[in-house]
Amino acid sequence: MLYPLKFKPILKQTIWGGNKLAGKSENPQVKSSIGESWEISGVQDNISVVSEGPLEENTLEELVEIYMGDLVGDKIYEKFGIEFPLLIKFIDARDNLSIQVHPDDTTAKERHNAYGKTEMWYLLDAEPEAGLIMGFKHDTTKEEYLERLHNNTLPELLNTEKVKKGDCFFIPAGTVHAICKGCFIAEIQQTSDITYRIYDYDRRDKNGNTRELHTELATDVINYNAQRQHAIHYHQHENHTEQLVNCDYFTTNYLKFNREIEKDYIDLDSFVIYMCLNGSFHIVYDTDQTVQVNKGETILIPACLKNLFLIPQKGKEAEILEIFIQ
Repeated sequence: MLYPLKFKPILKQTIWGGNKLAGKSENPQVKSSIGESWEISGVQDNISVVSEGPLEENTLEELVEIYMGDLVGDKIYEKFGIEFPLLIKFIDARDNLSIQVHPDDTTAKERHNAYGKTEMWYLLDAEPEAGLIMGFKHDTTKEEYLERLHNNTLPELLNTEKVKKGDCFFIPAGTVHAICKGCFIAEIQQTSDITYRIYDYDRRDKNGNTRELHTELATDVINYNAQRQHAIHYHQHENHTEQLVNCDYFTTNYLKFNREIEKDYIDLDSFVIYMCLNGSFHIVYDTDQTVQVNKGETILIPACLKNLFLIPQKGKEAEILEIFIQ
């Protein structure tokens, strides 16, 4: 019998990571410089493992192979097979991430036999001067881009967005982008680990080495047009589900609630993911079964569970992202 599934976080220590994700580590040696927590992953060599319940220690790939459409939805299983189609992360940027771009599905298939990467970011928190790099300030050309890249002035060509807690951004494949220091982010993306790093501030590791750049690969996938509207405008109405992103790869909704909310997924042929951003709540499923979800946790609702009740702590408020594929 399938039930709402939690997974062991896959923690990534990085040169730019901070300590906001330290609570996810059971290893005393892995408490600082955690840049990413992969909450749900079907990326090869990084497959999520169930953390509790009767299916504990099973991998996500094994479960999709066994339960197929009951877990992910019939249409999704037909399209993706045993590969889970989304990668769900928390990202803690103590320093600037490299400036990068991702290929679309067509290019990724040709070059890497993989999917491209369209993604979105939701700001869980942001320091006062935090920002995100998103596309170009004005329409540019490949020639101008390469000239700036080679004389180390690329950042001057790029658009920086000041951010605050609760801001949300959509990043289609081909958009030059970077998370800057002071951002704590929930990221939803296609299952893909293909990143073309184009600029890294000439940073060096402890051995004095710079990180690999992917200049030639990146040049042909970049959208050189200015993209002036990056932020997603939405309302945080209590007890009302608000759509943030609806694209070919995923739909993400925002919900803040202080009373019981009923969720009816009878017409949805997809799994559902909840990322708990704030507070905690219980999920009631199969009439009388319950599971608690706390701040910072992510949970996967199998496609066969169609009717749920979300119940926040009494007198408290919970805040979640709801993610599925339409």
